[in-house]
Amino acid sequence: MALFVSGGTVCTILLISRLLEGSLLNAEVKEGEILPPTIQRLMKGYNKYLRPFFDNGPVTVGMSLDIASIDTISEINMDYTATIFLRQRWTDERLVFEGNKSLSLDGRLVELLWVPDTFIVDSKKSFLHDITVENRLIRIFPNGTVLYALRITTTVACNMDLTKYPMDKQTCTLQLESWGYNINDVMFYWTRGNESVSGLDTLRLAQYTVEDHYTSVSEAIYETGHYPKLVFHFELKRSILYFILETYVPSSLLVVLSWVSFWISQSSVPARICIGVTTVLTMTTLMMGARTSLPNANCFIKAIDVYLGICFSFIFGALIEYAVAHFCTLSHPDSNMLMYGHRMQEFDEEMNGIVTTYSSHSNRAKRRKEAATTPPPTPVSVELAVTPSSPSGSEPKPEAPPEEAPNRCLIVLALLRKVLHRSINCCHVENPHYIDNYSRVTFPLSFVMVNLLYWTYYLYF
Repeated sequence: MALFVSGGTVCTILLISRLLEGSLLNAEVKEGEILPPTIQRLMKGYNKYLRPFFDNGPVTVGMSLDIASIDTISEINMDYTATIFLRQRWTDERLVFEGNKSLSLDGRLVELLWVPDTFIVDSKKSFLHDITVENRLIRIFPNGTVLYALRITTTVACNMDLTKYPMDKQTCTLQLESWGYNINDVMFYWTRGNESVSGLDTLRLAQYTVEDHYTSVSEAIYETGHYPKLVFHFELKRSILYFILETYVPSSLLVVLSWVSFWISQSSVPARICIGVTTVLTMTTLMMGARTSLPNANCFIKAIDVYLGICFSFIFGALIEYAVAHFCTLSHPDSNMLMYGHRMQEFDEEMNGIVTTYSSHSNRAKRRKEAATTPPPTPVSVELAVTPSSPSGSEPKPEAPPEEAPNRCLIVLALLRKVLHRSINCCHVENPHYIDNYSRVTFPLSFVMVNLLYWTYYLYF
């Protein structure tokens, strides 16, 4: 009974295999009916699952690119989106035919041929255009060379160094590798070297200009083996004019606007406070707007952040300057009273000089009159003072004991007190209006010097 069941199972399997072989043969016949005779002869015995030169070394695949457009370059996501025409050439000895003309086939017939398993390494998302049909091109030459072209739009990652943003240069790459065939099976090469990539000379970007581009050939090393790899490098330089008009000029004008308060009277408290607070808030808004187009979590201290920080410091310094000047005004009399006091002091000194001169002349005349009327004084004998210890007065007085040396701590404290007193006198402002006068010169000069250092460093270093 068991032998009968096992024999039936084997018969069933054989029957199913016969049916599958028949269906495959019928499908090949149907496909062959719609193919021209030349293609029928080429496809006869052709196995698309085996690469060319399967037993005779690796197949060489030549690559070339045509950059149709670079749509977007995102600093937030650190990637770029480009539309490219990818062309691949290789030789398949099984597709050699007689004649001197190439065969241009429908792109859908590529399913009947072996094609390289090329992929874009750093691609985040890609798609093949299919309007109105799939944008593929397949062309076979008499010597067996196959040309396979695709139109692809891909978003590729690009690691960016934003330290000098917006005066930066970024180098992005487009890397092509074989997914399953290693260097023993497939070899990649650029068909015309650096000229294998075209379209960048006529490319126009919004914020960038393409300064340089070149190609290279390398190998990708993974755990599963060494794989062929082609790399296309292109260098992008950011156009700074947009950022000068959008960020640098407004921030510089806000700094200059904050200096207007130096020419406003210190008694006009609302006017000066309004200018200071308004410029600070506007600068804060400008700084927040400049960061919207950049990554939120970024370890880079960008050049634009440094400049906005400098401008904010100068604007905030102008507000602090008025606070200091106003405090000095409250702790000192009014400047007009100071000038009046100085004049009154000079007048008093002048009057004191006149009175002193008149009184000295009067005293001299009075002394002359007293000298003429008073007889000369009689000499008075001077007696020597005698101390009780020496009644005769002949013994000399004992010498006084030497004074003790002053304490060193007292000397140090006295010196510190003198230095502190001098430093306080240096910080002392006789007229608070002098603070505004000094600020009118020091703030612009400092801002100009900082700008010279800033632009020199980020443009030439």
